[in-house]
Amino acid sequence: MNNYELTLIVSASVDDEARNACLEQVKGLIEKNGGSVTDPGTPEKKRLAYDIQKMNEGWYCFIKFQAGPEAPAGIEKQLRITNNVLRFLIVREGE
Repeated sequence: MNNYELTLIVSASVDDEARNACLEQVKGLIEKNGGSVTDPGTPEKKRLAYDIQKMNEGWYCFIKFQAGPEAPAGIEKQLRITNNVLRFLIVREGE
């Protein structure tokens, strides 16, 4: 099992319920791909460095999880088609 960190930017135009549902969906994706969330993170609204889909703000969330080496590819595949997710990045935490 490797340690990973998922950086997620959720659209600022959605309400709190939709944002929380999106984050729960992402946590479900991690578990579906054989991972376990170790730190769910706290969403924080920040200004984007550049406009994404004509938006200049987004909810940043940093989710730490453990999973096998094949899990990030499956998670990324599903995140590409998830509504309200503007950008994401999964990195393996260094040793």
